[in-house]
Amino acid sequence: MRLSRYFLPVLKETPSEAQIVSHRLMLRAGMIKQASAGIYSWLPLGFKVLRRIEQIVHEEQARAGHVAMLMPTLQSADLWRESGRYDAFGAEMLRITDRHGRDMLYGPTNEELITDIFRAHVGSYKDLPLTLYHVQWKFRDEVRPRFGVMRGREFLMKDGYNFDLTMEDALHAYNRHLVSYLRTYERMGLQAIPMRADSGAMGGDNTHEFLVLAETGESEVFYDSEITDLKFGDRDIDYDSVEQCQAVLSEFTSRYARTDETHDEAEFAKVPEARRRTARGIEVGQIFYFGTKYSEAMGATVVNEKQEQVPVHMGSHGIGVSRLVGAIIEASHDEKGIIWPEGVTPFHCGIVNLKQGDAEADAACEQLYAALTARGLEPLYDDRNERAGGKFATMDLIGLPWRITVGPRGLKNGVVELTGRRSGESIEMTPEAAVSRIAEIYANI
Repeated sequence: MRLSRYFLPVLKETPSEAQIVSHRLMLRAGMIKQASAGIYSWLPLGFKVLRRIEQIVHEEQARAGHVAMLMPTLQSADLWRESGRYDAFGAEMLRITDRHGRDMLYGPTNEELITDIFRAHVGSYKDLPLTLYHVQWKFRDEVRPRFGVMRGREFLMKDGYNFDLTMEDALHAYNRHLVSYLRTYERMGLQAIPMRADSGAMGGDNTHEFLVLAETGESEVFYDSEITDLKFGDRDIDYDSVEQCQAVLSEFTSRYARTDETHDEAEFAKVPEARRRTARGIEVGQIFYFGTKYSEAMGATVVNEKQEQVPVHMGSHGIGVSRLVGAIIEASHDEKGIIWPEGVTPFHCGIVNLKQGDAEADAACEQLYAALTARGLEPLYDDRNERAGGKFATMDLIGLPWRITVGPRGLKNGVVELTGRRSGESIEMTPEAAVSRIAEIYANI
């Protein structure tokens, strides 16, 4: 993509309504535009990041053996009356009446709808275990939407639902999701700590939230500092292995880590004082086991080996896809702008032409652009007739992890400049070497 043809409405001034870093930078970098309170249009740059994050989610769900589908945004109120949640959910639910007088709602979550799908098509234990998921827009009518996409009313979420014959099977599904989420967040350049949480309106006793530590987090968290040393890395996990998944859960949840809702001061006091930490955290996902809460209420049963009709055990698992865009920025930025981790960057690198219109510089940039594209990479070529300082400021603001700078002076020596956004360090090398280095970096992502 050439910047002269791209839609990137960057702002020089910070909008007054933006209270936190991610909201300020997303507006300034031309990623989003507010349509109404808590509802945003995703402009091209923001949309690319959103899709990068969604792709990682899909890949890790597939790795864990979960099956993608798509459910509608509007749901029948009758399903929610069956489960008993239509009145209990509260004012956050946007209730709608269609032209025929039927009660509908804009889905805040999908337990009822997926249970209805399951009970219509699955009747035997031989079809279990089964985990279905989708990535879909949700709506919750927040009283005070704020912080941009971090606490909006409309948001993109991955929500998945497991159906199992027994509690033991369902708890394995819970552990399997915890493993897959650890992989998912680390691929995005995040450390998301699983913390014992409150189940709220979802119900159930087993639940963990995944929180990213950040000063602007809405939750107060208490944890053992040892947990921040844990990394999942490139482990080869057999998701069908109860033992392997349980071992990962034990490793990542055996140390104290809780949100303020479940904090236990007596338990926290058992952590050595030097390792006790209090901070703020941003919730980016949650997993639940809620047993037969929905299957019993809605008649989602299967015939077991003894030919008995039994309710299935269920759980749900969510990742805030759109919220993650803000969370990543909160965790990865500096005074100049965003610093995208390589796994989610909208473009793999930027190309800056210091002297647009110079035949040699133009030709070198075109060759770099073609070479990177041939390697399967997406460069963003700043081919505008702008000052070098303005081009650098734009690249720093939008946060591409790597930048190749091309100018007549360097080309006389046969070199371009490769700059890392995070470190700020620049190295001169041949154009061919710069392309090879960028390709090498992303080959391991």
